[in-house]
Amino acid sequence: MLVLALRSIRQRPGRFLATLLSAFLGAAIIMTFNSMHDTAGQSGVDPVSSGTLGTAAGVVGGYGTLLVFFAVASTLTVNVRQRTSELELLRCSGATPAQIKRMVVGEAVAVALVGAALAIGPAMLGGQALLDMFQDGGQVARSVEYSFGPIALMSGVYITLLAAAGAAFLAVRRATRRGGERAGARRFLAYGTLAAGAAGAGSTFVFSATDEALMAPAAYGAILLSIGLALLSPGLLNGMLHRLSPSGASGWLAVRNLRERSAHLAGTLVSLILFTAVSTATLTMQAVESDAVAASGLVKSVDAKNLETLNLTVVGIIAVFVCVMLVNSLYAATTYRSREFGQQRLAGATPGQVLGVVGAEGVILTFTGVLLGTLAALAGVVPFTVVRTDGVLPDQFLGTWLAMVSVTAATTLGTSLATARRVLRTPAVRAVAVTA
Repeated sequence: MLVLALRSIRQRPGRFLATLLSAFLGAAIIMTFNSMHDTAGQSGVDPVSSGTLGTAAGVVGGYGTLLVFFAVASTLTVNVRQRTSELELLRCSGATPAQIKRMVVGEAVAVALVGAALAIGPAMLGGQALLDMFQDGGQVARSVEYSFGPIALMSGVYITLLAAAGAAFLAVRRATRRGGERAGARRFLAYGTLAAGAAGAGSTFVFSATDEALMAPAAYGAILLSIGLALLSPGLLNGMLHRLSPSGASGWLAVRNLRERSAHLAGTLVSLILFTAVSTATLTMQAVESDAVAASGLVKSVDAKNLETLNLTVVGIIAVFVCVMLVNSLYAATTYRSREFGQQRLAGATPGQVLGVVGAEGVILTFTGVLLGTLAALAGVVPFTVVRTDGVLPDQFLGTWLAMVSVTAATTLGTSLATARRVLRTPAVRAVAVTA
């Protein structure tokens, strides 16, 4: 099956481009930040610099591991779902489920290995730039020299390969398991995550306004709540769609399409919810903290500067990954609908009407993702603001929220409409015949 997996990659390399991009970005980020462990481990590095570098590597490295898993899992889930007929043909030809899993996992590991190898050079440059940023901010001594060693290299390769293999295995397993079992496990995990997130956000009230760790429980609570809502998002979307009464043919058809495909939109909704919640909550809380410190007339300590740098870096990483996940999933899902678009055009729909349906779908998805993400963000922002400033909703929230929503809407609608327009260039008869 490994030979078949390699042949599949050679025959259709475009199918694995999204997985390659996710693995490349994930490995680059993991290597970049874990190289701080190599740098901190050199002889002659002072304790303050070593602590700063170790914290950056540990926190962002952990986030990077989770994000690369989610990104690869998102692209592989779409890939496997679109290969249902091919995998079924293999089973009819005598392949066992275990052999099919080995083939898909082998494809993912091979692509991830290439992505990790390509990421070595950019990771070296990124690590040097990261060290320079810490030195310019006075968080690391100028005498510390950059080192890209075995910790960065091995962690990047191993984590990327393990994430790709695990994500591929889960994607195939999801495609072959019964829907009731899958829904039950998803609900159990979602409710557990929501409970943990609520407990984390609520524990913010245990801290005092001057505690350095005040932001941590609120931020982690928002993240866990966003994950829980993301796991429940297909069901929540379906419930909302059954209460919508759209006007116009495009709106009506968009709602009908989303009702049929609500279970397949998990990857898109996860990206929308996570980006809205994590970026809005983190940036708002950091702005509140910075303004509170400035109002008190105090000078930020090294630890405070480290926290601010990490918060901004984590949000930047999440933004990049979520945009990649969103673009990959929307591009693959829209491209896969070429036959559907061709049938609509043969039935009398104009290209403009098809684009109108796609745009209406994008608006509904964006609204749902932003709504759920905003609820998760507020669950972290409000407790933090109450404890830190005695207010409830900070003035910084609205501007940050509008900026994040603008990025989300532009990415979702831009990708969907641009991909649909590209698909519509294919004549309707050929689109129906090729994918039939």
